[in-house]
Amino acid sequence: MKLIIAEKPSQAQALAGPFSKVKKQKGYYEIPPQEIFPKGAYLTWCVGHLLELVPPKDYKPKWEKWKLETLPMMPDRFKYKVSSSKWDQFQIIKKLAFDPGVTEIIGATDAGREGELIYKSLLLNMNCRKPVKRLWISSLTKKAVKDGFNNLKDGKETLPVFFEAYSRACADWLVGLNTTRAYTLLMQKKGIRETFPTGRVMTPTVALVVKREDEIEKFKPEPFFDVIGSFDVNGKKYSGKWHDKDSSRLKTREEAEAIKLRTESKSCTVTVIKKERKEYQPPMLFNLSALQAKANQVYKYSPERTLNITSDLYLKKIVSYPRSDSPYITEEEAKMMPGILDKLGGLEEYKHLLPSPKRSIIGNARFVNPAKVSDHYAIIPTENVVNPAKLNRDERNIYDLIVRSVIAAHYDKAIMDTTTIVTQVNDRDEFVSKGKLVIQEGWRKVLFENKKKEDKKEDDDNTLLPDVAESDQGRVESITVREGKTQPPKRYTLGSLVTLMKTAGKTIEDEELSKVLDQVQGLGTEATRSSIIKKIEELDYIKVQKNQVFATEKAKALIAAIGDESILTSAETTAVWEQRLREIGKGKADAKQFMELTRKMTEKVINDAIAGAASWKVENVPLSKAAADPLGKCPACGKEILYIKRNDFYGCSGYKDGCKFSISGKIARKKLSAAQVKRLLEKGETAKLKGFKSKQGKPFAAALTLNRETGKIEFKM
Repeated sequence: MKLIIAEKPSQAQALAGPFSKVKKQKGYYEIPPQEIFPKGAYLTWCVGHLLELVPPKDYKPKWEKWKLETLPMMPDRFKYKVSSSKWDQFQIIKKLAFDPGVTEIIGATDAGREGELIYKSLLLNMNCRKPVKRLWISSLTKKAVKDGFNNLKDGKETLPVFFEAYSRACADWLVGLNTTRAYTLLMQKKGIRETFPTGRVMTPTVALVVKREDEIEKFKPEPFFDVIGSFDVNGKKYSGKWHDKDSSRLKTREEAEAIKLRTESKSCTVTVIKKERKEYQPPMLFNLSALQAKANQVYKYSPERTLNITSDLYLKKIVSYPRSDSPYITEEEAKMMPGILDKLGGLEEYKHLLPSPKRSIIGNARFVNPAKVSDHYAIIPTENVVNPAKLNRDERNIYDLIVRSVIAAHYDKAIMDTTTIVTQVNDRDEFVSKGKLVIQEGWRKVLFENKKKEDKKEDDDNTLLPDVAESDQGRVESITVREGKTQPPKRYTLGSLVTLMKTAGKTIEDEELSKVLDQVQGLGTEATRSSIIKKIEELDYIKVQKNQVFATEKAKALIAAIGDESILTSAETTAVWEQRLREIGKGKADAKQFMELTRKMTEKVINDAIAGAASWKVENVPLSKAAADPLGKCPACGKEILYIKRNDFYGCSGYKDGCKFSISGKIARKKLSAAQVKRLLEKGETAKLKGFKSKQGKPFAAALTLNRETGKIEFKM
């Protein structure tokens, strides 16, 4: 008998789907003997990460208190422990793993770094030494699941991927915990009562946002003036903008008015007509970052929301694995495309787009390139085609983006003619007119048919220019002076921030990123970028308003303290580290050497921080209200109680002196507000509160009381 370990209950349910007579037990499924499992199988699941790296105090008691003299904390060997909330499921898995009838373990967690870490760290913790196989699939359809179980990898084959994930987790522990303590303690010496979480990937991301904020704040708008001419040449009318060499903008109104005065109502001559034909290939297929950026642009979805929606579609077996970092597919997927397109063509939503001009994309290296498919291929619809009308709105929107990207790949290139006309007045002043003409719509028919007009940047340049010839003459009908102001750099949106992380801080406006991304490793991974953005927002480093990202005063203070030249804020350095981690995953780099470099880096960052703290100018930093305002007196020592946002709890400001009193920010699954905690501290009791849930998930209402003798919070029913 075999034991299959999935990553979460919903995934386990999908893996059990293709098999007959499956019995649901507490914490696992029982698959009776059948073709793929002649002796049957148990199918259980983790609940995400069942294990977590132990906190500093579990290595050395003196590491429990935050003190500069204990830094850096460098465990000789990292240890994992079972998360207390997941202990019951761990015991179920352990019992099944050591069942005498189980002769082989099959890792069936997500086929990627984190999935590898989840199940292999579990087996190591249990000291289970039974033979291991690995299920490695990019789709949960019935065919993909059965094919995957019939073609299992040897567990040793994916061991480098485990080393990559393990190294990443340990490096994040070293850098994050040590530097967080260092900067928080040093800031406290400046009189700032705030926790400053830092991290190997998180901090360079914050630094990028702060840098853009600084550019915007320092920007000084300058007025400029355009001169627009309207012409009549042989009865054909068009307009153009005054142009001198490489610029069309004038710095003063006087210059603009002088041009208007000497050109208005004068004769004009067409001196240059230039036509250029450009061809545009269909956009590449989606990887996760590209899908997140597009969904944010079109629907204003946050990166995390897009990932969650796509994950739901994956569990419904209608799209492939969402956390893919590749925009390519292999020949095997390309062979399935005609059948998928045939099914899509039967739907009202897409029948006017299908059949597509190209039946197959096999042989088209723009989309089909096995050498560039790493863990997973691009995000594409599966053969389980669904009518979008049967999905909820969010799922329908994301599914439509994915479907149209695949349909567009089977369309011809788009072809446009760009025409430039130069009209001269007084043998001196030149006006430039530009227009575009769509010669072949191609893939644009698929992607632009529902696009809002305001989102089409090219609309302004799509003006059809009249058919005039060089040397044609006419008259200036009117001249208009138009005033404007230079604009500051644009704020990042949530979507462009994902792209910025992927390109390691290189700002790229063109959506055609393939050539650049072949040479750049970004910040974080496809699976982690959205969670990093969410985390820095929760930590009050960024604020998002109308999809625009703002750096907070807390973020500015941290980055000012760390400095632009620190390893901790360098996007380029972090990207190199990501490259090294990827090489570990491919078996091309040594994990021990990487960890040794991480230790040295951590030590250097802390030493630099301590040495440079005296010169920090952060005394007057305004803090977030939640952290700055005391809520009451500590019942244990009398000092102030503050909300610690980083860990979501209300703690005593006298913790450095040993006071351990705290109130969790969430009790029985109900989040407590600052006002409720304030009343609890003042009166010893809250009003009756609704929204609590028992361990069995049943809701109940109660007041909270503070036992001043024990310091414990109790329910008053």
